[in-house]
Amino acid sequence: MFDTMTFTKVLGAVCGSLLVFLLGNWAADALYSMDGGHGGEETQAYSIAVEGGDAAGGAAADAGPAFAEVFAAADAAKGEKVFAKCKACHKVDGTDGTGPHLNGVVGRQIAAAAGFGYSDALKGMAGKAWAPEELNHWLENPKAYAPGNKMSFAGLPKIEDRANLIAWLATQQ
Repeated sequence: MFDTMTFTKVLGAVCGSLLVFLLGNWAADALYSMDGGHGGEETQAYSIAVEGGDAAGGAAADAGPAFAEVFAAADAAKGEKVFAKCKACHKVDGTDGTGPHLNGVVGRQIAAAAGFGYSDALKGMAGKAWAPEELNHWLENPKAYAPGNKMSFAGLPKIEDRANLIAWLATQQ
C-alpha cells in the first residue's frame, strides 16, 4: 500500500505546499508592508483637528483624578494584594528584611525604623513624615522621589494601586 514512490509523492507534495506558503508570505509582506518604505519608522497618514484642543488642555485631561480623591475611595483589601509586590523586601511583622518593616509606616517619620541602615538620601529627609501624599510620590517612582536611595523597585504606575496599598498599610500598626 505505502511503497517508496507513494511516500516520495507525499513528501514532495508537503514540501511543495510549504514552498508555496512561504512564497505567498513573502509576497504579502512585500505588498502590505507596514514600514511605508521608511526603514521601520511609522508615520501618521493624516491629522484630525479638534476644536478647542491644545497641548495644555490635553495634558490636563490625561492627568486623571487627584490622589486625595482616589485615596478617599481606596480599598484596603485590594491594597493587601498589591503588597505582594513588596513582600520580597518588606515585612509587616515588626522585623526588617532587605527593606525596613512597614508596620505603622503611614504617619511615621522618614528613616525612623530603629535598627535599619537607611541611605543618605532618606536620612536627609528625616524631618518629614510618611503622610499618604508622600507615600504616593515615593511609590510612584522611588528613584525620582529620593535620588540615591537603595530601593531598587521601579514603582507603581497606577494611582489606584498606590492608594489601595497606602490604605492597607495604614491598617498595619
